[in-house]
Amino acid sequence: MSWEEIRNILGKKLGEIGQVTITPASLATVVLIIVATYWISRLLQRLLRRDVFARIGLREGTQATICRVLHYAIMCIGTFIALNQAGINLTGLAAITAVLMVGISLGLQNVTSNFISGLILLIERPVQVGDFVEVAGVQGKVRTIRGRSTTVDTLDNVSIIVPNTNFISENVTNWSFRDTKVRVHVSVGVSYGSDVDLVAETLLEAGRAHPEVLAHPEPRIQFLEFGDSSLNFDLLVWLRDASRQYFVRSDLNFAIVKAFRERDITIPFPQRDLHLRSAVPMNVGKDVDMDES
Repeated sequence: MSWEEIRNILGKKLGEIGQVTITPASLATVVLIIVATYWISRLLQRLLRRDVFARIGLREGTQATICRVLHYAIMCIGTFIALNQAGINLTGLAAITAVLMVGISLGLQNVTSNFISGLILLIERPVQVGDFVEVAGVQGKVRTIRGRSTTVDTLDNVSIIVPNTNFISENVTNWSFRDTKVRVHVSVGVSYGSDVDLVAETLLEAGRAHPEVLAHPEPRIQFLEFGDSSLNFDLLVWLRDASRQYFVRSDLNFAIVKAFRERDITIPFPQRDLHLRSAVPMNVGKDVDMDES
């Protein structure tokens, strides 16, 4: 194939937008510029994470927010440059844009809502990458925040795709919003004959002995109530990682049971008093009278 034939193919008219003729060459120019812009964005994000963010100690969520906003900005700039290089006047796209907006308003409301919610998440940052959250019945760590949805990795290592609108319109529990520390409650009941001072001492020792329990704030004990069949206590401990709370609570339960058995502290069974009362049927006498008659 000669250069003249290639030039004819690349210059072949495919259509028109306003007064601009669309050819394979113009389309190839747009695609190449957009692809190059994408890889420039990826390279810049990698350099920022490696050479800038690591040095100044930014949180993972803040890094993800900056990189996402930067990616959107670079892609928008690259798209404008590509269209200008292809000779497409952006003002000539007004009619097409109006048609697209009508289509969005009619059929893509959910997608648009999720995209706008994603922008709000990136700007306001109520939820960041690495946070331990609970939303719409899903609990786990935020792995990525994208334009339409957010990926949450559960404790079972299952990735759940959550629409961004759920983080804006529903109540969200963010265990890492202001501080990564979280307080865990371990409740236990003992029999009424137990030495309450010994119980408190045993619970505190179990809490302090766990390697993941923080020394500051230190573990504390609360005497909750006089229950129906037990004296109820609450061991309060602080952890660095909220996602570890269930595992630490399980470890503490094992340690408390073992320590109670060694010190003869009894965890009572629930007790219920059942009273039985016999009653004579009201129609017994009537039946007898009828038989005698």
